[in-house]
Amino acid sequence: MKFATLRPLGALLAAVLLVLARPAAAQTPAAAATPVPAATGSLTGTVLDSLKREPVPYATVVVLPPLFSATPPDKPITGVAADESGRFSLTKLNPGLYRLRVSYVGYGTQTRAVTVTTGATAIPAFQLPVAGTALAEAVVIGTKPVVEMRPDRMIYNADQDVTNTGGTAADVLRKAPLLAVDGDGKVTMRGSGNFKVLVNNKPSPTLASNLAEALKSIPADQIKSVEIITTPPAKYDGEGTAGIINIVLKKGVDRGLNGRVGASGGNRNTSLSTALNFKKGKFGFTSSANTGTWNNFNEFERARYGKQDGSALTQNSTGKSNGNWYYGTLGLDYDLSEHQSLSLAGSVNGYFGDDTSNLFSTYTTPAQPGQLFSRGTVNNFSGVNGELTGTYTKTFTQAKREWSILGQYANNSSTFGYDYNQFQNSYVTREPGQASYRERSQGRTPGHEYTLQTDFTQPFGEKQTLETGLKAIWRRTGSVADVAGLTLGQNLDFVNLPDRATNFSYDQNVQAAYATYSFVASKKLSLSLGGRVERTSLQADFQTTGSDIPPRSYITPLPNGNAQYSFSDNNSVRLAYSRRITRPYIDYLNPFVNRSDPQNISYGNPALDPELTDSYELSFNTNGKAGSLNIAASARRTGNAIEGVRLPAGTPGVTVQTFANVAANAFYQVNFYGSAKPAKGWDISGGPDVQYIVRRSPTLGIERRGFTASMNFNTSYKLPKGFTVQAFAFGSLPQPGLQGTGPANLYYQLGGKKTFLKEKADLTLNFGAPFNNSWAYRSTTVTPSFDETSTYRAFQRSFRLSFGYRFGQAQQTKRRKSISNDDVKSGGSKQGGQ
Repeated sequence: MKFATLRPLGALLAAVLLVLARPAAAQTPAAAATPVPAATGSLTGTVLDSLKREPVPYATVVVLPPLFSATPPDKPITGVAADESGRFSLTKLNPGLYRLRVSYVGYGTQTRAVTVTTGATAIPAFQLPVAGTALAEAVVIGTKPVVEMRPDRMIYNADQDVTNTGGTAADVLRKAPLLAVDGDGKVTMRGSGNFKVLVNNKPSPTLASNLAEALKSIPADQIKSVEIITTPPAKYDGEGTAGIINIVLKKGVDRGLNGRVGASGGNRNTSLSTALNFKKGKFGFTSSANTGTWNNFNEFERARYGKQDGSALTQNSTGKSNGNWYYGTLGLDYDLSEHQSLSLAGSVNGYFGDDTSNLFSTYTTPAQPGQLFSRGTVNNFSGVNGELTGTYTKTFTQAKREWSILGQYANNSSTFGYDYNQFQNSYVTREPGQASYRERSQGRTPGHEYTLQTDFTQPFGEKQTLETGLKAIWRRTGSVADVAGLTLGQNLDFVNLPDRATNFSYDQNVQAAYATYSFVASKKLSLSLGGRVERTSLQADFQTTGSDIPPRSYITPLPNGNAQYSFSDNNSVRLAYSRRITRPYIDYLNPFVNRSDPQNISYGNPALDPELTDSYELSFNTNGKAGSLNIAASARRTGNAIEGVRLPAGTPGVTVQTFANVAANAFYQVNFYGSAKPAKGWDISGGPDVQYIVRRSPTLGIERRGFTASMNFNTSYKLPKGFTVQAFAFGSLPQPGLQGTGPANLYYQLGGKKTFLKEKADLTLNFGAPFNNSWAYRSTTVTPSFDETSTYRAFQRSFRLSFGYRFGQAQQTKRRKSISNDDVKSGGSKQGGQ
């Protein structure tokens, strides 16, 4: 069982098949002339992808009468759905001859003659070819669709998207359904920044603390798929009100040796990637090593008007970002016996770089002439995240019964710093020795996280399943930073500024228990009811301010459930409900006052309370040979919502940004996403997403409401002689915020690939936004005291040429257990107030 992969539960899809089932007495093949034996038998097996030898979850398995019998040969006797690992079990079968037919959307159908005897019979694995592929001498030629629709999630198969080659995880996420990435690297899911990102179903502290930077250190060539789960069940941690994004990385082989090497270069990034995998007998080994660089340019403008004093603030800046990243993984698997296995997985994920910018600022009021200055700033940053996960898994002869124990240690640390020179009454920056004021800071954020978890799945017959589990997380983090300043004419050297320093520690522990009961209520209706209880305890010590968060704890019940009604094998409707919690993480709580921009001060709020969100979703799924379609209507309602707010600081021309529980928000959303094959070799997928947002804050006296919408489009076409062309586009309208509006977004990409050397090598050329050099992300802030507009201009035009070579076999290994600590809300910066 893969912990953090949401399971729609075999019973949900089995209900569709059981609609066709005959009464138990009809299970004896019509050709049998002897009386029905008292003893019964069973069949067990696995369904695999014929290309990658990986499981095909939830495949349909139907028992048919033998050919040339009196019973119509295509009239099903009974059937089940495979579980998430592709395993299935058919019980209470009378001995005799049968046929098994296995199918799943996006794959070809296979039918095989089988013989049932008394007792259990294991049959060889079914290997389904991808739909539309051709078999010749047992060689399968074909690919998966770019987007797959499943009842509980959308899956974006990144390895089938040509335009991802040579890019990073940020490039991949911007193309996945329901996701968006702006010019500054900020990711949103269904228009919300409150979600959790997992890598192979386990958390990354680096992703939690600084998602935009961390995504640059995961190469796109290592990503197999992205799963978007909008209504997670009780087995998931309670955090992430918009849902969960699970990045699934490519893994090793079933047997033998294989690997890949790749290189990519362009005007925005470069990379080198390698992977080596091996499987022999009971032992498996997987590994990868990757490194690269990135660079980008941006411009920023701010205009603020004071409504009460008539003041005006204008700021303009130009900036450049440069960085390096590295990413490596190592995995070991060992099968102790047929039903017991051990695995050990480790990874290291790091980045380092700098941002340089030149700022020009003017401030005027009717009573005094303009005050102006120029400032040159260099920000340095680095981050390292190391994780080690061990898993013991035990399966049983009874299908779907499984027990696992998992443990994880994660060490996440980062360093940060800045150095700026300010020139008063100057339109341009000069030599550092001419600066009227200079300031610098260095700091670090240590982090340690320990997790222990156990899960157990117990089926009761074919129609009932109980899932239970326990989990504990221990987190230790904090931030230490010093600030020093030098004023021209007052100091000969930098002087420490104790009131500007920060030094705090923060501990957060979470214990959780969950249970989910799933059952088939009728031939067409399947139900799942679950609940999770989480206890949170925390404390913090802010040494520089003399404040703290005394030890405290709270218990939160989080119920959820879903019902699925199947009209046919390919058409179903699903209703889901879940309650989720948002715990403020240290970036929201740190009371240190950030004065790096004297006109825009920011600090956290140690008094924040958690917020709770109730989510409701009604979706319709249909799949067929022509394509698939998902239509979902959802509502999310959050009380006591944590919002970033902008307020006047009391000093003319200065504003403060902090966080507070000041709003009640509601999101009403309808989204359509479909895929189609208009012609042989041509794939199209995409769809619109429309939201109506209501934000109310009695504390601030604000009520804002309005519509926003977005559109995602992806298409590819396979040409003769190994050529493929592909295009992607995403656009969104501005979104209403509590105190203004967020930016609109537009991004598109074109790419082409040539495969050669017997399909072991490929050469890919990609163009990002070739027809416009940049995109302006415009935002507004409206308060009783001031109005502000800001524009962040990201330079998007890019090109990238990539080469990749694969050697050895290319089958995938079995999935590992993993941990998912998706339970905290994080944001802002880890720079200790800088």
